[in-house]
Amino acid sequence: MAKKTEHTEEPLEKQLWKAADKLRKNIDAAEYKHVVLGLIFLRYISVSFEQLYNQLVKQQTDGADPEDREEYAAENVFYVPSNARWSYLVSKVKNPQIGKYIDDAMDVIERENKSLKGVLPKVFARPNLDATSLGELIDLIGNSTLQNTSTKSADLLGHVFEFFLGEFALAEGKKGGQFYTPRSVVELLVNMLEPYKGRVLDPCCGSGGMFVQSEKFVKEHQGIVENISIYGQESNQTTWRLCKMNLAIRGIDASQVKWNTEGSFLNDALRDVKADFVMANPPFNDSDWSGDQLRNDARWQYGTPPTGNANFAWIQHFIYHLAPSGQAGFVLARGSLTSKTGGEGEIRKALIDKGLIACIVNLPAKLFLNTQIPACLWFVSRNRSKRVGEILFIDARDKGHLINRRTRELSETDIKDIAAIYHLWRDESPGYKDIAGFCASIPISRVAEMDYVLTPGRYVGLPEEEDDFNFAERFSALKAEFEQQLKEEDRLNMLILENLGKIKND
Repeated sequence: MAKKTEHTEEPLEKQLWKAADKLRKNIDAAEYKHVVLGLIFLRYISVSFEQLYNQLVKQQTDGADPEDREEYAAENVFYVPSNARWSYLVSKVKNPQIGKYIDDAMDVIERENKSLKGVLPKVFARPNLDATSLGELIDLIGNSTLQNTSTKSADLLGHVFEFFLGEFALAEGKKGGQFYTPRSVVELLVNMLEPYKGRVLDPCCGSGGMFVQSEKFVKEHQGIVENISIYGQESNQTTWRLCKMNLAIRGIDASQVKWNTEGSFLNDALRDVKADFVMANPPFNDSDWSGDQLRNDARWQYGTPPTGNANFAWIQHFIYHLAPSGQAGFVLARGSLTSKTGGEGEIRKALIDKGLIACIVNLPAKLFLNTQIPACLWFVSRNRSKRVGEILFIDARDKGHLINRRTRELSETDIKDIAAIYHLWRDESPGYKDIAGFCASIPISRVAEMDYVLTPGRYVGLPEEEDDFNFAERFSALKAEFEQQLKEEDRLNMLILENLGKIKND
C-alpha cells in the first residue's frame, strides 16, 4: 500500500502575502504597502460593520435602526456608508475606475468617523496601479476563507495586517525598519515588562507594535484590555497613519497617539503623561535630534546629552515620563553601554549610582532590518523595593535563528527563557542562579570598579563548556581533518593529470 504524503497547508496570511506580492508587479514595496494595508483595513471595518448591521436588521421590530450612526458609535464600531461597503466595491471590481471608487470610499469613511480623519490612504486611482490587479487584490482579500470565519474575521484580519506589516518591512529592508520593530524584539520587551494594567507610553511609536503586543499579552494572561491605556507619538505622518490603522483594526483606542513633524524632543505632545510602562525603539545614534536647541531642558536630570547623539537624551526622556513606580524597557545601540563621548559616561554613571538600571540584555546580531549596528535592551525601574544595588546582565548574543540570509529572529523559547530569568531575578526567587556565559547579578560596586561599563560579556563570563575546552583533543581533531583534506586534494590532482594526459594522447 502506498504511503500517504502528509501535506501541510500554509497559514492563510502567508498564502495571502504570496498572492498579493505577485500582483505588485513594478510597484515599489514602500508604495504598495499602503494599497494592500488600506484594503485590509477597509475589509476589517466592513466586516465589523456588517456584523452589527445584520444584528440591527433583526432588531428593527424592537426599534433598532441599522442606518443610525449612533447605534455603531455605542458599540465602538466604525460606521460605513453604503457606497464604501465591501459588497459595493466588489460589485465594481471589473470597472476600470475601481481605484476612484476605493479612494471615494476612504474619503467618505473619514468624514463619517472623526477618529480616522487624515488616516486612510487615497492612493488607489494612481496610473501606475493596474485596475485589473487591483480588482484581483480585492477578490483575494475578500476571499471565502475570510468570509467563512464569521465572528473571527476581525481578529484574523488584525493578524493578517500585523503579518503584512512585517513582510513589507522585510521587503523594504533598511527603509522598512524605520516604521517597524521586529516582532520578536517587541515580544521580548513586553514579556519582560508584563504591562498588565496602567498607562503604556511609546514616544517614537512607529506602526504601533509595542501597543499591539501589550494588548495581546494582557489577553493571553486573562487580563482586562480596558485596564491599559496607550499613549504614543510619531514624527513621520505616513508611519503615524499605519499606526492608527494598526490599532483601529484591533479596537485599541488610539486617541492619544499624536503626530507632529517636530517629534518628541522639540514638541513633546504628551508632556504631562506619567506612564507605568515606557517601551520604545528610538533611532540608533541619532545625530540630527536638535540637541543644540535643548541644552537647558528640564528632562536632563542626570546630565546634558551630547548634541551629536540622542541615545542618552532618549533615556532621560523615558525616565522623565515614568510614574513614581514606573518601569521602562527600550532598545539602544550597544555603544550606549560603553560610550564616554560628550559626557555620556557621566550620565550613565549617574543612572547607575541612582539605582535606576535594573537589567541589560545583549541582543544577537541581524535582528533589525534598518541597521547592522549591534543592539541591546535597557530596563529601568523607579523606586525598586527588591534587588536594590544590583544589576542583572543577560548575554543573549547566541540566541535566535536566521529567517533569511540577512535577518535573524528570536524564537518563542528564546523569549520565554530570557524573560523567565529576569522575572526570577526581579522577584528575588530562590530559583534564580547565575549561569556562566548567560546571566549574572552584579552589585553596583562591582560595576563601578569596571568604570561603569554595562557590557554583559564583562560580567557573565564564559559558558561552562568553554572552561572545559581540551586544547590537545581539539588540535588533534583539526590536524586529522587537515590531513584528510590534503589527501583529497592529492587524489583530485592525480585525476586531473590523468585526464590531461588522455586529452594530450588523443
